[in-house]
Amino acid sequence: MNNILVLITLSDEGIQQIKANPELPKKEMEFIHTWKKEGVLENFFISVSKKDAVLIFRNIDELDAKERIAILPYYPFMQKTEYHILDKQF
Repeated sequence: MNNILVLITLSDEGIQQIKANPELPKKEMEFIHTWKKEGVLENFFISVSKKDAVLIFRNIDELDAKERIAILPYYPFMQKTEYHILDKQF
């Protein structure tokens, strides 16, 4: 099965709301750690600005990736979400 790269950009207003609620980042990271333990999340990157994130899923299809992203606590604050199906070469 191919890997799925997800590019996320948070809105400026969303970042302010996230900063105002310190529980949100903890809840968000619970999902990230669970997916890593399940073996479906290969990589997770956050930009220095904390506005952008990259997730690389494996062994799931695009629909599953979209459903997982939609349940994240940060989802309402996402300005842009892109999904790219990748064919790993090495």
